[in-house]
Amino acid sequence: MSVPQTIFIVLEVICALAVTVIIMVQSGKSEGLTSAFGGGGESFLAKNQARTRDAQLARLTKWVAFGFMALCLILCLL
Repeated sequence: MSVPQTIFIVLEVICALAVTVIIMVQSGKSEGLTSAFGGGGESFLAKNQARTRDAQLARLTKWVAFGFMALCLILCLL
């Protein structure tokens, strides 16, 4: 195994772990039964901050996943 292959494999593992962590940090689309039965006592500003954070995490997920796919293609070519 050559040095570039080893570097790309390490980068791919890091990207895979990053995608996993980013996906796990994101909130679900439906907050579950707690919000349906009065658990949704958040203010308007807190909801907007959560949407902004979720939008940033979704954007970051797309970029890291794209990097992961690019690294997979590079490794196939090596």
